[in-house]
Amino acid sequence: MGWGGSRRRGTVESELVFVEPGIDSERTPRWARSLNPSQLAAASHAEGSLLIVAGAGTGKTGTLAARVARLIDDGVAPSRILLLTFTRRAAQELLTRAGQLGSGPETDKVWGGTFHSVANRLLRMHGRGVGLDPAFTVIDQADAVELFGLVRANRVDTSGVRFPKKETIAAIYDRVVGTQRPLGDVVRAEFPWVVGQLEALPPIFEDYTRRKRTRRVLDYTDLLLFWRGMLASPEIGGEVAGRFDHVLVDEFQDTDPIQADIIHLLGDHGCVVTAVGDDAQSIYGFRAATVANMWTFEERRPDSARVTLEDNYRSIGPILDVANDVLAQSDQHFDKVLRPVRRGERRPTLTVAHDEMAQARVVADTILELREEGLALAEQAVLFRTGYHADLLELELGRRDIPFVKWGGLKFLEAAHVKDLVSLLRVLDNPWDELAWNRVLRMLSGVGPASVRNAFAAMGLGDDDERAPAIIDPLTRFLDAEIPLPSAARDEADSLRDALRTCRGEGGDEPDVAAQVEQLGHWCESAFDRRYDRPEMRAGDLHQLQVSAAGYTSRSRFLTELTLEPPASTGDLADEPHADDDVLTLSTVHSAKGCEWAAVHLIHAADGCFPADMALSTKDGLEEERRLMYVALTRARDVLNVYVPLRYHHTRGTGDRHSYAPLSRFLSPLRHRFDERADGQPGSPDGSGEFLGGTTVTVADEVDSLNAGLWQL
Repeated sequence: MGWGGSRRRGTVESELVFVEPGIDSERTPRWARSLNPSQLAAASHAEGSLLIVAGAGTGKTGTLAARVARLIDDGVAPSRILLLTFTRRAAQELLTRAGQLGSGPETDKVWGGTFHSVANRLLRMHGRGVGLDPAFTVIDQADAVELFGLVRANRVDTSGVRFPKKETIAAIYDRVVGTQRPLGDVVRAEFPWVVGQLEALPPIFEDYTRRKRTRRVLDYTDLLLFWRGMLASPEIGGEVAGRFDHVLVDEFQDTDPIQADIIHLLGDHGCVVTAVGDDAQSIYGFRAATVANMWTFEERRPDSARVTLEDNYRSIGPILDVANDVLAQSDQHFDKVLRPVRRGERRPTLTVAHDEMAQARVVADTILELREEGLALAEQAVLFRTGYHADLLELELGRRDIPFVKWGGLKFLEAAHVKDLVSLLRVLDNPWDELAWNRVLRMLSGVGPASVRNAFAAMGLGDDDERAPAIIDPLTRFLDAEIPLPSAARDEADSLRDALRTCRGEGGDEPDVAAQVEQLGHWCESAFDRRYDRPEMRAGDLHQLQVSAAGYTSRSRFLTELTLEPPASTGDLADEPHADDDVLTLSTVHSAKGCEWAAVHLIHAADGCFPADMALSTKDGLEEERRLMYVALTRARDVLNVYVPLRYHHTRGTGDRHSYAPLSRFLSPLRHRFDERADGQPGSPDGSGEFLGGTTVTVADEVDSLNAGLWQL
């Protein structure tokens, strides 16, 4: 079997060239030559707003790029086009492809980026109009949690009370603000164990907000709220929106209520809105995204038209049959049926494993079998609902010497030693950033919470400071004043002061951003042996950060982009891997969205795992799990292998025990779409499960039948 050669892991769908018969391709605009009729209708739409419902693998990226190229060819100034995506890489790819389709270097003038990066840019330009100091610092989610921790420690007496942790408080705040729902409704519906402490939450949220404003920091949601506030402002709304004639939004199904409001406010100010998305791939409800934004688009934009893309260029027919059938089980979606463009007859397989360990073994066996057939590891991926579902498989892959990379784990910027260095840069950029100072001071020997409070009081960062003094900032006080610190920390503090003075340019010119990262990195490394394990690996991470910083002339811009678009790993800061790197991908389904592989192995396709137990309490939760299954299935081009363990072992409590799990309710009605196999482990009279006509596994059927009633709501 030929697999079409090696391609980069996680590539966006490839598209076939389509030329309408009878069309003179030499006279046809370049942007139109590769489009099928539906894509062409979307790219050339000229009157009013447009909703493009683009099924998985139907070429939405090429269609959106063609629309950008068409607008520029029609005379729209590139600087008056706003392109919004959810990753910087997606924006860059779209604009690169638009340039290749006719507009060339003109696409460099398009406002392209993520919602948060564009908001950051606009707020620094217009923020004073809504009472915002444009010299703000952006904090990530982990920093926001830590700030809630500081507020919680100062605001709440937890003695004798099981009070919510800082992570829970932050999650409640994000849910309230992100969904724009009242606090009481959110807590009672989604955090019922917190109802007893409901009255204590508003003061915490108020203090959190106050600290952000007085310390000149914004969290991710603030960026969107202030952007929406500017657009809604009678004073500056027209000025901000007036920068653009067209706004195009990719992955519109992933927008939250605030982001949707921003888009429609731009439209209300006269911008032509183009929204591209797939309601069947709306899977980020836990981030406050709502599929309702897709369904209500035409209601909020009465001038809009709709174009549906159904020709799938990614997957072969038997795979799409399963995906279409999964979606057809629900009535909560736009009507569409994916049609395969590529030919292929290989049916998906369903493997019933005796238990989780047997599942790991058969997955590893199948991966190696495909590799022997000529399919590289880099063209294969193992997908799962939740990160820990891959634990046993990782052990098995290690025993087989099968190299892999796992997506969905710890991000680069979340690593403690990286956050240390970033915090040092932040106190240089915003001396009032108490969160960064808290981390910097805790890096010194012998410094704990009490020492931090004493130092803060001396630096003008005390809890009672409603607004930081304007004359002497905390950094200057740290460098020049007597700050109370434990004796064990004094030598380290002196060397830190020297490094910070050098980075501030005292005694000479301020070093460039890369030199500042190098200087502060050396100071961080001096404490690695005392604070962390694997110091050499951590030093390598800091070096990669230095390499990345070399492309920036502004420390503020470097910090902002690092926070808004953090790299997933050091690999994201370095060059692309060599073409001959052959590494298997393990990924959660959420992290795999937007990617594709020749072969996909979906594990733990059992009720309780996929769909997850926690999602079964509401219809909306169950429907999002169904869409998540649809996303998983449509990542595969040629081979789809699904695995389900019969038994799950439990070791909590006294002794070992196990439970049986039926096949996922999303796939159980579709077993006729699969070739079924067994893992060869004990579990039936013949040792593996009896095959009937090569398609029926007796043990699995019995287990499903016995347990069906237990899993139904």
